[in-house]
Amino acid sequence: MAVTNATIRAVNDLTARWAAATEGGTVFSAAGVWPLLAFLADGADGPARGELADAVGLPAGEAAAAARELLAGMGRMRGLDSALGLWTRRTLELRERWEAGLPAEAHGVLTGDAAVDGAALDAWAAERTGGLIEKMPVPSTDDTEMVLASALALRTKWLSRFQDGPMWPAAGPWRDRRLAGLYRSSAVLDRIGVADTAEGQVTELKVLGNNALDVHLLLGEERMTPGQVLGAGVGVLARRYPVVPGPRLPLGEAGPGVSVQRVRSQRPDPPTLHMATVAFDLAASHDLLELHRVFGLTAARDTGRGHFPGISGYPLAIGSGRQSAVASFTARGFRAASVTAFGAVGAGIPELRWVTTRLYATFDRPFGFLAVHRHSRLVLAAGWVTDPTPYPEDPEYDEDDEDF
Repeated sequence: MAVTNATIRAVNDLTARWAAATEGGTVFSAAGVWPLLAFLADGADGPARGELADAVGLPAGEAAAAARELLAGMGRMRGLDSALGLWTRRTLELRERWEAGLPAEAHGVLTGDAAVDGAALDAWAAERTGGLIEKMPVPSTDDTEMVLASALALRTKWLSRFQDGPMWPAAGPWRDRRLAGLYRSSAVLDRIGVADTAEGQVTELKVLGNNALDVHLLLGEERMTPGQVLGAGVGVLARRYPVVPGPRLPLGEAGPGVSVQRVRSQRPDPPTLHMATVAFDLAASHDLLELHRVFGLTAARDTGRGHFPGISGYPLAIGSGRQSAVASFTARGFRAASVTAFGAVGAGIPELRWVTTRLYATFDRPFGFLAVHRHSRLVLAAGWVTDPTPYPEDPEYDEDDEDF
């Protein structure tokens, strides 16, 4: 069964709310958190159930089925590996109905030995992300009764690779830095568009992968916050904002980082889009309980009582919740991974006869990105780039690069 539009909208809306609460360079995956919150909502009661349902964006009684649908849908996406894991103490008895709703292979056992359990959890995280994330973000402690975790790892190669070269921005926060620039030209002008939002204009550049996993680069007006720019990107996916596509952009400065020019040419060339951006490598660690209102975890943190009678007769509260995430954007492709876990505790002069149109899109100051499944429009990872990769002193190109 395909992932429903309601579930995709709920996951993407969580992406936008999380983005609004972020600061500085970062990478995160709401798609990694959302199914965990949904399973917790299904087993919760009292205020915790209502808060989790609000964060999930669906009634608590529908959340577990939607989480199973999402996990199954992601499992069918090319280039994406996803997994869910559950570990409990041998003495913790789970409700049969709740446990039956999780993948059969998901359930493991906590021995109570922190070193042994930690090694097992770390091994799971590394295996499920192909080594991109080596440790489980939530450690097992003497108080841990249950760990519920998810892992996502995605890789894609660009349909058309970029050319490497140095970039020296002339203005802005990256002014005079020697950056690892990425350059490409295309006759397909609708890869770029400018959205008009209440907060300002946002330029969206779609970089297509060979397995329907694409990356949308987002450049807003300089006064806009990361949350506003990334939220606009989610809104464009949901068709909430009008977008002027590349072929219809006006001459001159058509949007953030975009200019359209009419130039003379020696040949009757078609209109061309010239793209310039930067390579980046990001890694981030997120304490989800610091953003407890975003994730509906305010009441569930209270260890004075149990909040999840639908999970176990033993009183449980959320003692920890973290996500580790990484992302890399290069000339050849993109990769990203996340592990999320909750712990429950107790030149010449040619003859220029023709005129052609050229669009120039330049991402040479902080910008956002969304890694998107093309057909469903599900956002799998998101981030904000503030510290791009420097251009190497002795650049080398490895034809046999296996990263992508």
